[in-house]
Amino acid sequence: MGFRNLLGGALLAALTSTAALAAPPPGHAGNPVFPGWYADPEAAIFNDTYWIYPTTSLKYAEQRGFDAFSSPDLVHWTKHADVLDIKDIPWAKKALWAPALVEKDGKYYFFFAANDIQSDKELGGIGVAVADKPEGPFRDLIGKPLIGAFHNGAQPIDQFVFHDDDGTWYMIYGGWKHANIVKLKPDFTGVEPMADGTVFKEITPAPEYVEGPLMFKRNGKYYFMWSEGGWTGPDYSVAYAIGDSPLGPFKRIGKILEQDPKVATGAGHNSVFHVAKDDSWYIVYHRHPLGDTNGNHRQTSIEHMYFDKDGKILPVKITNEGVKANPLRP
Repeated sequence: MGFRNLLGGALLAALTSTAALAAPPPGHAGNPVFPGWYADPEAAIFNDTYWIYPTTSLKYAEQRGFDAFSSPDLVHWTKHADVLDIKDIPWAKKALWAPALVEKDGKYYFFFAANDIQSDKELGGIGVAVADKPEGPFRDLIGKPLIGAFHNGAQPIDQFVFHDDDGTWYMIYGGWKHANIVKLKPDFTGVEPMADGTVFKEITPAPEYVEGPLMFKRNGKYYFMWSEGGWTGPDYSVAYAIGDSPLGPFKRIGKILEQDPKVATGAGHNSVFHVAKDDSWYIVYHRHPLGDTNGNHRQTSIEHMYFDKDGKILPVKITNEGVKANPLRP
């Protein structure tokens, strides 16, 4: 897999679970793209390098830090251990998950969820950390949650940060079957009202919505993706909608990523790479190995994502071979 510097129990467990898979074709990464139990992958391109920031898929009490992975070509991956550690987040105790990464003014911002709060009486929610480099080390930015309460029924988890063409930074987030959008302050230290005075606007696209929102813009349209089903089970999947504004309204079009009983189950919680030089799109997601019923045994994979002539996303075929190399530099 062109992968180096990966040792430890997670590696051994993942290698054991994938030992029966055939080697990928030459020039392909293979799926999963790197060993270890990793979920909720965030995909980003920084400095002509592909980056994936996943959740370390363990029991909640053991989710106390994040690793990152970088690649020049989608095939050869390098692990960067402990880019954000719970010791550098004074208010976090457990359940660090679902990163979102952006670069602004030479700084790198790492949004994350912590503590899996079940009510407004608990400390936790969505936080933000900052670093000078994509590989960190990241440090907590504001010393408290950025969003630490329920609004419109949305659990404050699974945030995604979207930079619109007009310069506005939005964050879309929410579990418990509700999705909100907020406008971030320019320094990412809080949220501020939108033009109509709304701070927390619900944009839940469909009753099937569960969690894991994502937004991108293509040809003037706003694409909203999310996960449906239960994350521990085989039916976890990804659906999407298209709107004319980041604020919606969004109407569900359908599923585009789901299990294949011959390949893997529980394919969900995605992000995307868009490679501008050739206008190629990739979907990055996690899935469960066949026959494995441990909900935390999730692995990160990548597939091509294509659009039809009308701009709709075509159903994604999940594979074991993965994608070919696509270097970002000449």
